[in-house]
Amino acid sequence: MVLLQRYFFLGQRDKVNLNYKMMKYLLSTCIICLGYLTISSSCGLNRHFENSRRNTEKEVTTSSIKTGADRYSFYLPLLKDKKVGVITNQTGILSNNVHLVDFLIENKISIQKIFAPEHGFRGTADAGEHIIDGKDSKTGLPIISLYGNNKKPKPEQLAGIDIIVFDLQDVGARFYTYISSLHYIMEACAENNIELMILDRPNPNGTIVDGPILEKEFTSFVGMHPIPLLHGMTIGEYGRMINGEKWLKNGIQCNLKVIHCIDYNREMNYSLPVKPSPNLPNDQSINLYASLCLFEGTNVSVGRGTEMQFQIYGSPYLPKSDFSFTPIPNFGAKEPVYKNQLCFGENLTSIPKVNQLELKWLIKAYNSTSDKSKFFNDFFTKLAGTKKLQQQIIDGVSEIEIRKSWEKGLNDFKEMRKKYLIYN
Repeated sequence: MVLLQRYFFLGQRDKVNLNYKMMKYLLSTCIICLGYLTISSSCGLNRHFENSRRNTEKEVTTSSIKTGADRYSFYLPLLKDKKVGVITNQTGILSNNVHLVDFLIENKISIQKIFAPEHGFRGTADAGEHIIDGKDSKTGLPIISLYGNNKKPKPEQLAGIDIIVFDLQDVGARFYTYISSLHYIMEACAENNIELMILDRPNPNGTIVDGPILEKEFTSFVGMHPIPLLHGMTIGEYGRMINGEKWLKNGIQCNLKVIHCIDYNREMNYSLPVKPSPNLPNDQSINLYASLCLFEGTNVSVGRGTEMQFQIYGSPYLPKSDFSFTPIPNFGAKEPVYKNQLCFGENLTSIPKVNQLELKWLIKAYNSTSDKSKFFNDFFTKLAGTKKLQQQIIDGVSEIEIRKSWEKGLNDFKEMRKKYLIYN
C-alpha cells in the first residue's frame, strides 16, 4: 500500500504516466495482502476467543465451586460459644486465600488447639518425617501432631473441646494418609463425646474408582479400610462411609456433620489452589500420584529430589535411555532415594490426564530392570493392600487380566459407596 501511494505521489509530482500493467500488478498484490491480513486477523481473533472460552470453562469448573470452608455463614453459628479444635494444614484456606484458623479467630471463634496431620500444620515436612508438638508462630495456638506415635488424639489432648473442625484437602488415593487421620479423629471424637464437623473439598481424582480392594491382613496407616486404591469420593463422603460401615473400633459412630460443597460435581476439573503436600506440586502429579506411588514399594524413584515429583520415574537399574535425572536434596525430600545418582526412566510430565489406575509403567519397569529379585520391597504389599498384585506382575500376567481380577471387588465397593455420596 505504501508503495502504491508512492507511485501515485510521483505521478502527481512528475506527471509520470504510470504503466497500466504496473498499476494492475500493484493493485492485485495489495488485494491479496489485505485478504491475507484479514484472514490472519480472523484466525488470531478465533484463537483468542477459543483461549478465552477455554479459560472461562476452567473458571466455571473451579472458581464457581464453593467449598465447605467458604460456607461460613452456615457453620460459624454452629461454632459460636463452643470450645473448638481444628485439624488442618496449608490446604485449609478460603477462596480469598485466608487460612481457616485465621478466619475463625477473626470471627471470635474460641480455638483451643490445632491438630496437624502428616507433613505438619504448614505442610512443609517430608513424607514420613516425625513432627513434634509446638506452637503456631502466628497465633500462638498449641499444635498437636497426629503423625508418628500419636496418630489418634488422646483424651487429655481433647479435654475441654466441644467440637473439632476438620479441613484437609484429599487427593482420592487410599494410601494418602489424610483419610487415615480422619479415621482416628472420628474414633477419638466418638469415644470422648465430641462433635466432628468436616468442611468438605472436591476430590481432584473424583471420577476414578479403581484398583485392588485392600485385604484386612494388610491394614496399615497407608490403608485402613477395604476400599480400592482410588475411591472417587470427597473426604466428607468418605467420613460418612467410615461412620455408616462402622469401621471405627468396636463399631462406634461419630457425631458427624459434613458442610458440603456448592456447585460441585465429580465430573468437574478441579485444580487445587495449594499444594496438598510437598511432593505433589501440580495437577499432573496429583493425577498420576496413585499410579506412580506404587513405585515407592520398589527400587524405582518417583522423582523425589527433583522438581518433577510423581511425574517421572527411574533408577540406576533401568536401561539407559534418552531421559535421565539425578535426585538431590530439596524442599520435601531431604534424603531422596538415589541421592546424587544418575537414574534412567521415563518422563510423564506431558502425557494426557489418566482416568484409571495405570499399571503399564510399573510392569514395564519390572520387565526391564537389571535384577528383578531386588525390584520389590516389603512396602509394596502395604501400598497395594494385597499380595496378589506383586505376584501377578512377577508371573507376567497382563494388565488386562490383572484388571479383570479387580472387577468383583470394585463392583461391590461401588454399590456400597452409593449410600454415602453427596455429589453427582
